[in-house]
Amino acid sequence: MLTATVPLTVEFYHLDPMNVVWHGNYVRFLEKARSALLDDINYNYDEMCASGFFWPIVDMQVKYLRPLLFRQTVNITATLVEFENRLKLDYLITNAATGEKLTKAQTVQLAVDKDSGNMHFRSPQILLDKLAAKGITP
Repeated sequence: MLTATVPLTVEFYHLDPMNVVWHGNYVRFLEKARSALLDDINYNYDEMCASGFFWPIVDMQVKYLRPLLFRQTVNITATLVEFENRLKLDYLITNAATGEKLTKAQTVQLAVDKDSGNMHFRSPQILLDKLAAKGITP
């Protein structure tokens, strides 16, 4: 399957009063990896909108295994695991130095017709074509 990995160094402004990354910032971190993956298939949010579809996240799960700490460098990996009827991505945040697993997550996105607002329960052909151009087929 298709994967994308981005590095991130935890900054002071990511922290909560307990000096660990505030849980809400993890969503921003996952978005960095998701965006890199979508860029790789040339179907990021601009291209999605131009193709006539919005792709809202309809489900998200995050499992916090270990806290992320100030100045820690981590790798955030997004992996495409389903695409025929929805975009389902798995994420893994690891310590860049040790490889230790720190966070697991998953998101599900569905195609919504931009004009009608109708949700599609099959992925639009444009997505399938973009993935096929990368050698990824159902």
